[in-house]
Amino acid sequence: MRGITALLIGNFDGVHLGHQSLVQEARSHAGEGGQVVALTFEPHPVTVLDPSTPLRRLTTASSRTRLLESAGCDRVVEMEPSPERLGQSPREFIEWFVEAFQPRVLVEGPDFRFGSDRAGDVTLLREVGSDSGFETVIVEPVSAPLPGGEDVVVGSRLIRSFLEEGRIDDATALLGRSWALQGRVIEGDKRGRTLSMPTANIDHGDMILPGDGVYAGSAVLPGGEQRLAAISVGEKPTFETVDRLCEVHLLDHEAPLDDYGWDIEVRFDLRIRDQVAFDSTEELVEQMNHDLEAVRRAVVMP
Repeated sequence: MRGITALLIGNFDGVHLGHQSLVQEARSHAGEGGQVVALTFEPHPVTVLDPSTPLRRLTTASSRTRLLESAGCDRVVEMEPSPERLGQSPREFIEWFVEAFQPRVLVEGPDFRFGSDRAGDVTLLREVGSDSGFETVIVEPVSAPLPGGEDVVVGSRLIRSFLEEGRIDDATALLGRSWALQGRVIEGDKRGRTLSMPTANIDHGDMILPGDGVYAGSAVLPGGEQRLAAISVGEKPTFETVDRLCEVHLLDHEAPLDDYGWDIEVRFDLRIRDQVAFDSTEELVEQMNHDLEAVRRAVVMP
């Protein structure tokens, strides 16, 4: 098996425990001197197939690549989901990736579908692969225990559902790590400064926002420095704003937050409380100070 190329194909959004098991299986088949290559799509194929559907990504393209490489991939190849590529028949798509990558092993889950109208399946892969020089290895779905004790099948859709419900602990269990939002710091209403608690407003792009609430976590700054973070997601009920936002207050951080345009990664560790409308700014500030204490208790920095 030495020297072979093991190929994986998929969106790999979140690079969760199920995706990681695919990479580990591919790694075992590639051997010490072989290559594991992940072929993924950028942007997401839905942007071509149904542009009106909003994206709710778990990971950006750059973080997906980093996570796949950390899981054991040697290369991550991003393929543009052009109408021509998405319109290929299943057999044409197989012919394309065989010519492009010459895999000896293709590793997928049992529900993998491909080609126009998602007509191709693992049965066809096995049939064509035997004549095209590659073996199809099927990895069964991974189950993982939630903090409450229930075992569930790991999947990106379920993780999105957990995040939208604010179930950070459950999402963490299926990802195998804290979920992180990547975005750019943009100008906000600057109200946090008047409360002596400045916040960085995050443009989250097409990434999912978790359910409304206040969270404890940490933030990674452009230079790699990490800070404790109190994270607010949702509207601002005390001030009657209607747009859902993600705002981050960095603890023990002296630099001004009005230097807009820099990238930040915000890691969510624990949901502290619901969003609540307070009768006065004094009550709000008092609660925010309690939130900061909760962040310090909940998050252990490396």
